[in-house]
Amino acid sequence: MIMVDYLTEQLKVDASRNIIHIDMDAFYASIEMRDHPELRDQALVIAHDPRKNGGHGVVTTANYVARAFGVHSAMSAQEALKLAPKAVFKTPDFPHYREISNQIHQIFHEYTDKIEYVALDEAYLDVTENKPKIKNTVQLAHQMQAEIYDKVHLTCSTGISYNKFLAKLASDYCKPVGVTIINPSDVHEFLMRLTIEKFRGVGKKTVPRMHDIGIMNGQDLFDRSEAELMQSFGKLGYTLYRRVRGIDDRPVEYQRDRKSIGKERTYNKALTSDEEITNQLRYLAGLVVETLKRNQKHGKTVVLKVRYQDFTTITKRLTQVDYFENNAETLFGAANSLRDELNHEQSSVRLLGITVTNLDPLLFENITLPLWNRS
Repeated sequence: MIMVDYLTEQLKVDASRNIIHIDMDAFYASIEMRDHPELRDQALVIAHDPRKNGGHGVVTTANYVARAFGVHSAMSAQEALKLAPKAVFKTPDFPHYREISNQIHQIFHEYTDKIEYVALDEAYLDVTENKPKIKNTVQLAHQMQAEIYDKVHLTCSTGISYNKFLAKLASDYCKPVGVTIINPSDVHEFLMRLTIEKFRGVGKKTVPRMHDIGIMNGQDLFDRSEAELMQSFGKLGYTLYRRVRGIDDRPVEYQRDRKSIGKERTYNKALTSDEEITNQLRYLAGLVVETLKRNQKHGKTVVLKVRYQDFTTITKRLTQVDYFENNAETLFGAANSLRDELNHEQSSVRLLGITVTNLDPLLFENITLPLWNRS
């Protein structure tokens, strides 16, 4: 008797799209090496120097010289120092990195407006229909890489396929400065030999569970039934059953409706003076306004978040009838007035955050309607 997995028979692969995943190569470290050429041949770690702050801090990224010593992002800075004792530690300069990221985003928009930003250094682009009308997606990816390098002097790796899952795998496959395409005819062979750790969604806690039941690679995953995977891993099992068959119908979400836009910062050294807190609020207000303008949004509610030295966290909000003007001083004024309303015994601040909610597109304007006619 032949058993047929009828669920598999119903699964269909949509290979009609052309998706590019662009991942900047060691983005923050590359910016620092570009700006400071003397760092290029040294192990460079983007993190607060653990020798200066009592061993605190986490690695944001590292250049490829440091990675050769085993340093990687999310590692503690103290551990990175042990692996690369001669490394140069550079405190992250996120406003500068954000400025460079915006320049790269402008280049993306020369090719398509269907862009899903994942981080400052990473994005999905749907180029099925693209502005230069280039039919060869590999040629398009090469052209984008060249333009990014010409304009900002940084390299990136690109992955090309018909869905986001495969495009992301492709961009990781050959770094740095790689261009990798996974065609529909190559998907099965590519995924079967992939280690289970490479499948997006399979995290550090899931890997041992996979190994315990004998799933070491894509072939092992492919051989399991949907029911078995769902019983062992729930929703992840449902997703992986499809991913290992090259199925991922998620669109490039270029029109996501953001509910709020905000920025916050945690301070290793607590803010103790009124001047420090004021300066940081003004800085955060500028970042929020920059993001609001980029997303063509404005809002009617400002939220202030404060965490004190004793880890007490307080939020206050201010809502008005009209939209707040997308102006840093306006937003700072609102946040500062909320701060004046806070009553807390401690003055030392560990975290500050400003968020604007109740958002609408900028085309929604403040309109005051007359309630009666004036002669």
